[in-house]
Amino acid sequence: METLTSASGYSESSVSKNIKDTAVGKLKKCGHIFHQLCMLEMYNSGNKDGSLQCPSCKTIYGEKTGTQPKGKMDIFLIPQPLPGHQDCGTIHIVYTINPGVQGPEHPSPGKPYTARGFPRHCYLPDNSKGRLALELLKLAWARRLIFTIGISSTTGESDTVVWNEIHHKTERSSNVTGHGYPDPNYLDNVITELAAQGVSEECLNM
Repeated sequence: METLTSASGYSESSVSKNIKDTAVGKLKKCGHIFHQLCMLEMYNSGNKDGSLQCPSCKTIYGEKTGTQPKGKMDIFLIPQPLPGHQDCGTIHIVYTINPGVQGPEHPSPGKPYTARGFPRHCYLPDNSKGRLALELLKLAWARRLIFTIGISSTTGESDTVVWNEIHHKTERSSNVTGHGYPDPNYLDNVITELAAQGVSEECLNM
């Protein structure tokens, strides 16, 4: 068994009294080593959804699910191209989430949350990589990873629906704000962001 130089700091607070504070475990995919009590505490402080994310390298074990409120994801195809993608049409995604009451997985259970700026309109080129990004976004939506409830980075409002670290293009014809096209790196970037949430092309083949 691998060893660490000191005991876990969670020996008193842990719900498990059957694990020694010196016991360690090694994560299989990334090989990082942690006290077993620390790993248990990491799991208990998360969504308790059967997944665990390595704090060192962010590798995800299991299937990560988020705290996105209920809503609807609609997909449309439009013939007009996006700047930088003149050879194909456009995938138009519409996200709809209504205000509601926070559940036990949210920051303030039982408290109302707002949903500003919905429906939200987002765009992808209708080419092979854009369609891959779409399939990954559909899976991320099903796993409740696209949005969460938190503090708005633009208004400072708390208890409101916000994006959850997966960037979307919300403008079609200008990239002055960084939210539109052309952007030759966007598809690669969003696929990388999805993979960081545990949603990769490998998941589509399972």
